[in-house]
Amino acid sequence: MDTTALLSFLALDLMLVCVPGADWAYTISAGLRGRSVVPAVGGLVAGYALHTVLAAAGLAVLVAGSPALLTALTVAGAGYLVWLGWSVLRRPGAPAADGAAEEENGVRAFRRGAAISGLNPKGLLLYLSVLPQFLVTGDGARLPVPAQTAVLGLLHMACCAVVYLSVGLAARAVLGTRPAAARAVVRTSGAAMLGIGAFLLVQRLAVL
Repeated sequence: MDTTALLSFLALDLMLVCVPGADWAYTISAGLRGRSVVPAVGGLVAGYALHTVLAAAGLAVLVAGSPALLTALTVAGAGYLVWLGWSVLRRPGAPAADGAAEEENGVRAFRRGAAISGLNPKGLLLYLSVLPQFLVTGDGARLPVPAQTAVLGLLHMACCAVVYLSVGLAARAVLGTRPAAARAVVRTSGAAMLGIGAFLLVQRLAVL
């Protein structure tokens, strides 16, 4: 792999990560509901670490080649988004009242973030459709394909960390002193998660 290929992948990946979606909605919601957005973003990045491991091991291709398994992952991920979105709509939440509550909320935020990105079939398809275009094979390859996959996966995880932390911190800075506006944005984020999950469910079930 050369510097040009890495920079090209980084530019494309940044554009994809900057497109609002379920990850954005959850980051904003978590940032406004808790004292720190770091656990939620850490969870999202951990989910993409799982995708990276699967892709580097060649398991992502096997998943994509199994319609039943891909459908199961899609339904599980979409169902989780619907449940989480509905939970946010019912209880917009408030910052933790003490250190113990904050720690508990941080663990919960990490787990939810990991589930959202780890079960997101769109993340799997990103690794299957975009990442392979930047892999170098044959005599010109300086690194084995699994190692190249790991490098590009780490770049994607870094992009996610930077963008989502910026989104969460910006949301807190702008809306942290505006409780009514913050609750409205949290509800909007919950509705977005619910809507994205419902769309994925309908999309997958329609092809069965």
